[in-house]
Amino acid sequence: MDSSGVLRLALLQCCSGKHAEENQRHVLTQMQLAAEQGAQLMLLQEHVMGMHPQGPQVLASQAADFLAALQSACARLKLWLVAGTLPWLTRPDGGLVPDGRMRAACFVIDDQGQVVARYDKIHMFDVQVDDTQGAYRESDRMEAGDKIVLVDTPWGRLGLTICYDLRFSELFSALTQAGADFIAVPSAFTQVTGAAHWSTLLRARAIENQVYIWASGQCGSPYPGRFTWGHSLAVDPWGRVVAQAGEEPVLLKVDTDLSELVRCRRSMPMSQQRRLPLQVSICAQFTNKDA
Repeated sequence: MDSSGVLRLALLQCCSGKHAEENQRHVLTQMQLAAEQGAQLMLLQEHVMGMHPQGPQVLASQAADFLAALQSACARLKLWLVAGTLPWLTRPDGGLVPDGRMRAACFVIDDQGQVVARYDKIHMFDVQVDDTQGAYRESDRMEAGDKIVLVDTPWGRLGLTICYDLRFSELFSALTQAGADFIAVPSAFTQVTGAAHWSTLLRARAIENQVYIWASGQCGSPYPGRFTWGHSLAVDPWGRVVAQAGEEPVLLKVDTDLSELVRCRRSMPMSQQRRLPLQVSICAQFTNKDA
């Protein structure tokens, strides 16, 4: 890791509607703006290609062209990109996802326009939320991934997660133990779950793993009955919020002091002090006489 400088990061927050072409034009415009403002790495949000009321399969046939456009822009702008998520019809080995489903794939593109990593969302959002939609069944249309993914960048090692993965601390722990310095969390949190848990979870993952957390979220209402939280966030390894968006579309600029990671880990060397796994002892009946 290069701990001597500052990484200029851009987080894109927008409301991706159902038209992939419009969303692509907006993303490419924002990439151009980010590069003009000196960004070296940019993070897009989950469902960046679009959120369609009939599901991601409506947009999947356009995903390869969308990715190719992002690659061309990265090469032209000399910009690294964490490309949110795209609805992808094949697995990383090239095999077709069965049963008409797809994967939520997060691609990382380097400043030469090359895809250098792909992560497929592991945890499916199958939940009941107290909002107008109510039931969410992501697994009806999406197949879960089964591999954790990290990629080496000029600034350090980047771990990849997506949205609902945020609630599973063991994934973040595994990424950190594999050497992650930063973890990206492209997301589309609902307004209800976002208001309750978004900031708390992001800060907790940064603190307990001593990593930078970068989270870019969908905002607004992409279609009637679906409301997303926004509030894209950058958190440092001490849990400090470095930058935060509100509920409106924005290109959030973040200057990341890479030396802060080294200072935090030296002053509190948690990775050297970790003692798991430990033997588990379940005390079904414990009384004073057992003490």
